[in-house]
Amino acid sequence: MVFSGVGKQLWEIDAALDANILLFNVESEAELHLLAARAEARRKIARFALRVNPDVFAETHPYISTGLSEHKFGIDIKAARAIYRAAKKSRWLDPTGVSVHIGSQIRKVDPFAAALARVTSLIADLRRDGHNIRYVDAGGGLGIDYGAGAFDPARQVEKYAAALTQGLGEESAHLLLEPGRFIVAQAGALLTRVLYVKKNGSKTFVITDAAMNDLIRPALYHAHHEIIPVRQPAGKSSPTGKTPGEIVVDVVGPVCESGDFFARDRALPAVKPNDLVVLLDAGAYGMSQTSNYNTRSRPAEVLVEGTSAKLVRRRETMQDLLAPELSGINN
Repeated sequence: MVFSGVGKQLWEIDAALDANILLFNVESEAELHLLAARAEARRKIARFALRVNPDVFAETHPYISTGLSEHKFGIDIKAARAIYRAAKKSRWLDPTGVSVHIGSQIRKVDPFAAALARVTSLIADLRRDGHNIRYVDAGGGLGIDYGAGAFDPARQVEKYAAALTQGLGEESAHLLLEPGRFIVAQAGALLTRVLYVKKNGSKTFVITDAAMNDLIRPALYHAHHEIIPVRQPAGKSSPTGKTPGEIVVDVVGPVCESGDFFARDRALPAVKPNDLVVLLDAGAYGMSQTSNYNTRSRPAEVLVEGTSAKLVRRRETMQDLLAPELSGINN
């Protein structure tokens, strides 16, 4: 296990030390000082890697790009060598790795190679300084195709592996990867029911019972999710690829925010109230980013395997939402 994040709290650091995790991916000098103090207090050795910022540009949404010097993440790679040298003076710190993560939903693999090339150059310098660097954490970020086109995950992994190999060169450190989205994104979907179909001037809105609190990615990142009816319309597609009866709509939720949408100006088969539609590829950052905004309960989760389905998380009730509130004025 590795522990990343720019705002690690004291109790979290203590818990991770007690659990004897593999690495702390440290993001600032102040955090490293706190880690050393907590390791000494608990009489434990803290293995760490600095999360370096290689200043590599990755073509992704700016909210999920993390590898440039203007971002809050990591430590300037040019300053890292001096920080490792200072950390070596503490008997409670064990500098065992270097970490890098340049962003999320990255479709081109060249930035991964460029980032790792800079990291391996730093590792060579660190070894010359006497550090026993045994791990290189290349982070994650490999993207999937959220569109309707053909997507070959195996081919994408091949290209990713080739880029990592190129960046590592002859480096022999143990490689750590964090490929979460690539594994789980296509394993999840959001099922919702059409409430109304509404025309407003030239616009047509499909209003669903799901909202931005259930899947915030389109509102937050303008992320694209394919949306299809559960019951597919009869008839073959036209030569243009469009299904007969297709109309251009905005798919929106019931929350009182103009940003509460799943798609804008999207061509979809005609749907009517009470139809079920599904938003695909919601397995990554779908349920984990849900909220109770607008006093809405979060959706249930159903595990589907073959032809069987099992409820694994029930829908919240109004009682669940209100339970944390303290009602007594004398408390």
